[in-house]
Amino acid sequence: MLVLGVLAMQGAVSEHVVSLKEALAKLKAAGEVRPVKKPADLEKVHGIVIPGGESTVIGRVAERTGLLSSLKERIREGLPVLGTCAGTVLLAREVLDARVGKVEQPLIGLMDMKVVRNYYGRQRESFEVDINIPALGERPFRGVFIRAPVIESVGPSVKVLATYDGFPVLARQGDMIASTFHPELTDDTRIHELFVELALKRD
Repeated sequence: MLVLGVLAMQGAVSEHVVSLKEALAKLKAAGEVRPVKKPADLEKVHGIVIPGGESTVIGRVAERTGLLSSLKERIREGLPVLGTCAGTVLLAREVLDARVGKVEQPLIGLMDMKVVRNYYGRQRESFEVDINIPALGERPFRGVFIRAPVIESVGPSVKVLATYDGFPVLARQGDMIASTFHPELTDDTRIHELFVELALKRD
């Protein structure tokens, strides 16, 4: 049976759990969703979601518990991963901050992209907009951007799945998917379904 994990340190953990369960149901796939808080939890999953929150805090806590190195190893070996907002920051090989520039923070660092965190400013600058994602069909996806980063540039191994305002907002490299917005805050499960399909292929 497929086991999907959600990194449960911060962010919209319960919302991702609900979205993943709905995606499994729509795909008629048998599976369960579990929180991942320590390296032992990671051993049992066929795919992992890294939700939003404070990327620096998530990275430091994961590093302290040994989970960050375990994540790097499993994802490098091919574990499918969906990173949203802060999760996208953690996946990037290079991270800048919109206000202070170059920053040092613990990263997974396996996606060939440069990300600028907090690009759109504070919570009050959050917004929603319809995004065209051809890989998911003609119907637009409602993008919820909350203190969102931007993907400033990507390497040749990264496929850009959607853009907004001139920047990639959804990208894929192998079995890694990065979203600068929050698909779990909508009732549209297509991005989660894409992730589940990757996990099913690896199961």
